[in-house]
Amino acid sequence: MACNDFAKFFTEKIQKIRQAIGTSTADPGYVLCPPKNCLNTMKQFQPINSKDLEDILGQLNSSSCCLDVLPTSFFKKVSKTLESDLLQIVNFSLLSGVFPESLKTAVIKPILKKDNLDKTQMNNYRPISNLPFLSKIIEKAVSQQLSYFLKQNNCYDAFQSGFRQNHSTETALTKVFNDICLNTDSGKMSVLVLLDLSAAFDTVDHNILLKRLENWTGLSGTVLNWFKTYLENRKYFVSIGNFTSEQTSITCGVPQGSILGPLLFNIYMLPLAQIINNNKINYHSYADDTQIYITMSPGDRGPVQALGKCIEEINDWLCHNFLQLNKNKTEVIVFGAKEKRLQVTRELQSIHLKTTNQARNLGVVMDADLNLEKHIKTITKSAYYHLKNISRIKDLMSQQDLEKLVHAFIFSRLDYCNSIFTGLPKKSVRQLQLIQNSAARVLTKTKKVDHISPALRSLHWLPVRQRIDFKVLMLAYKALNGLGPKYINDLLTQYEPSRSLRSSGSGLLSVPRVRTRHGEAAFSFYAPYIWNKLPESLRSAETLSLFKSRLKTHLFSAAFE
Repeated sequence: MACNDFAKFFTEKIQKIRQAIGTSTADPGYVLCPPKNCLNTMKQFQPINSKDLEDILGQLNSSSCCLDVLPTSFFKKVSKTLESDLLQIVNFSLLSGVFPESLKTAVIKPILKKDNLDKTQMNNYRPISNLPFLSKIIEKAVSQQLSYFLKQNNCYDAFQSGFRQNHSTETALTKVFNDICLNTDSGKMSVLVLLDLSAAFDTVDHNILLKRLENWTGLSGTVLNWFKTYLENRKYFVSIGNFTSEQTSITCGVPQGSILGPLLFNIYMLPLAQIINNNKINYHSYADDTQIYITMSPGDRGPVQALGKCIEEINDWLCHNFLQLNKNKTEVIVFGAKEKRLQVTRELQSIHLKTTNQARNLGVVMDADLNLEKHIKTITKSAYYHLKNISRIKDLMSQQDLEKLVHAFIFSRLDYCNSIFTGLPKKSVRQLQLIQNSAARVLTKTKKVDHISPALRSLHWLPVRQRIDFKVLMLAYKALNGLGPKYINDLLTQYEPSRSLRSSGSGLLSVPRVRTRHGEAAFSFYAPYIWNKLPESLRSAETLSLFKSRLKTHLFSAAFE
């Protein structure tokens, strides 16, 4: 397959999606207004200094692409020599409101989505975009100033967790999982809809995006002009080995592989939150992954009808904004008492929503029973596969490098979003612990007949149950100290005794009453419950690093002493 064929395929794919959307000029039937809190304007950027540049270079990774004159790692080493020139280039762009034309070209490498897919089919390839390193330096300077402005003016969508400081897929899932657990605990039903958008980053309309920047976030003057020049006249070419395609113009989408792309997409999606809120429906977003969910009592059809109306309005808004809802990949799960799920499923079918018992949500397989059984099986299968491969090469590598592999391929899976593992049955925790035990045996050459605790202790590894508590307590500390999302902080309430007691002011949290194991698994119950068991000296740690160090020591002692 030739490079030009790939370039043509990737361009036509986006064109087909935009043509299929068929935007309508008809009145959408709802009115959206920019939030009043965004009355302040940002007219110009501030120039950066040597310290700012040093920080930016330290934050950017060292990956290079064929568009870079110097390898990025070498560029960073000699950056002090180039400092005055770099500052001049960056600050001229910021102060003039013009993004350099020479930095607008991207190189795209087609990467097979999965190893087992047919290599002759172009739709099995994902376009991976790379931009010049100098482009990323300028973008990072802009991103920092824009992010600060948006935060100061409260322009962010409170429930958008994608590519935001102190937000993550884990905090997003913790919030959604908490709400569903509490609903189930109170005997109510929950319906979760996972909306799927087709190539959303690539179909963004530039004119609409510029209006959004102006009207919804308050950008104007030099700053708005900078973004206009940043978006226009962009090009890309496909590179495979030593071959390249002809350059192709990009007329829509936020630049893939860029620093600003995700932030611009979040701004583009701001009105969507208003539509969902107007329908009084809960939601959470992570970049282009949006999930909406309702609470309903048995026999109450109102929330289902509201959900159907909300989805219609979302689809209409998406069409008006050149975004496509992929209805075939949109998934719906019903949570709650088993005997009542069937009735809710029938009601959902009346608004053309087909339910499933499990679905992948931000990398976690959620199931209707909330026991994460399928997810644990997925982790187990993947972890043992990688552990087997690591075991084959253990005699060829140093202990230090082996441990890095274990952390990269095993713990990355064991620890991913484990703050929602609070309600796991003992059997599931045991499954995960066996994975960790096997990893410890590989690293320490411990025999199967030997007890594993000494090996875990020698590696300074917290066992699985303590790793879950560690993550939950870290989230709690961050939320309580302004280092986490507001929506996590809102799940925690400081304990205030009815009369003055010695415990008053000791940093205790109020533990809500729950009735079932589902309630006990909710972050708003479990986090305060284990937080209050910590020594006061630990709860009152002055810094995050100090809390983290003391917490690991505390949990380690509890596990092995």
